[in-house]
Amino acid sequence: MFTGIVSAVAKVVVADANRLGIEHATVARRLKIGGSIAVNGCCLTVVKKRGPVFFADVVPETLRRTNLGALREGTEVNLELPLSATSVLDGHLVQGHVDATGTVKSVERVSSGREVTIELPAAISRFVAVKGSIAVDGVSLTVAAVDKPPGTFKVALIPHTLELTIAGNYKRGSIVNLEADVVARYVARNLHR
Repeated sequence: MFTGIVSAVAKVVVADANRLGIEHATVARRLKIGGSIAVNGCCLTVVKKRGPVFFADVVPETLRRTNLGALREGTEVNLELPLSATSVLDGHLVQGHVDATGTVKSVERVSSGREVTIELPAAISRFVAVKGSIAVDGVSLTVAAVDKPPGTFKVALIPHTLELTIAGNYKRGSIVNLEADVVARYVARNLHR
């Protein structure tokens, strides 16, 4: 379980077909073999460590649902360490179970940050509401608008988020991981029953 508050930005140093190697000395020291780490919002299991680099296997299901298959050596990624029982719950509850990817449609500079419009896949659209939460590449964000234009949602990014996450690199066409709010998902399922 995670909160969507990014712990660090790191670089991919190995990007094989089914294994990622990510370098970040501080994060790697805190990880244990078999433990979890969120990479661009996707919960992965640490399978090996070598100095400042940790490794995680990536299965076909993960490659289908996320942007992890497009990662190359040198690509920056968001990292988040898992929530502990004594952690402060900032952000929102994030499982690290990416629902789908979306494409950035526009990035607009505003007086204090940027507004980013992202394609909203139909499979998760019923879980996304104005002022609700969504995780974009693992970052807990508040939805600023939905369906303006149709089939999209908008988030507002403050300078702090732009500086300390990979969101500062977003441009038209960027592919991002999306995880709908778990509370919205359970409410929708119970209402459907």
